[in-house]
Amino acid sequence: MRIGNVYRPMVFGCRADERLPEVARQMVEKKVGALAVLDGDEVAGIITERDLVAAMATFTDPSSVNAATCAKTEVKTAGLDEDSREVARRMLDAGIRHLPVEQDGRMVGMVSMRDLLALETWAS
Repeated sequence: MRIGNVYRPMVFGCRADERLPEVARQMVEKKVGALAVLDGDEVAGIITERDLVAAMATFTDPSSVNAATCAKTEVKTAGLDEDSREVARRMLDAGIRHLPVEQDGRMVGMVSMRDLLALETWAS
């Protein structure tokens, strides 16, 4: 099945300069495990729950740290026409649970391991 059939077609993001408590609040509010980190209209990175936990363990005052400091800037992406099994394999190999989905160079949503697992469960 194609990623275009399983991804979440919403871009949830935070500003690169937002402090971590606000980033965490947005994740809870939106019920997501990752946010795109936006620098203007551009995706500058991705920040995940794991990144927030790492910041808690690393910084003396994580509430003073911004999203850009903790975000992964080397962001892997998936295309709408890619095969879901191939994308799942890439995610497993990279050890990531969230992958931005792009179309024509623009982020159009996110796919998670949970989305892909649900797909496999429904297909069985």
